[in-house]
Amino acid sequence: MECKKKENLTHCNCSYDPCARKGTCCDCVSYHRKSRQLPACFFSNDAEKTYDRSYDHFARLVSQKKI
Repeated sequence: MECKKKENLTHCNCSYDPCARKGTCCDCVSYHRKSRQLPACFFSNDAEKTYDRSYDHFARLVSQKKI
């Protein structure tokens, strides 16, 4: 399967500029899964900027209907 990095970057809201995985979704998901986290694209822009990508943070936002 060919990576669509250029297309993926148009939808990536990761605000961590030096990230080498931006646009390479399979690498991003794998990296965050190892840390029991979700990638930035699962969060709103405001929530993503907190850099709290934990499952718990995501669950709180869902229960508060913020995402």
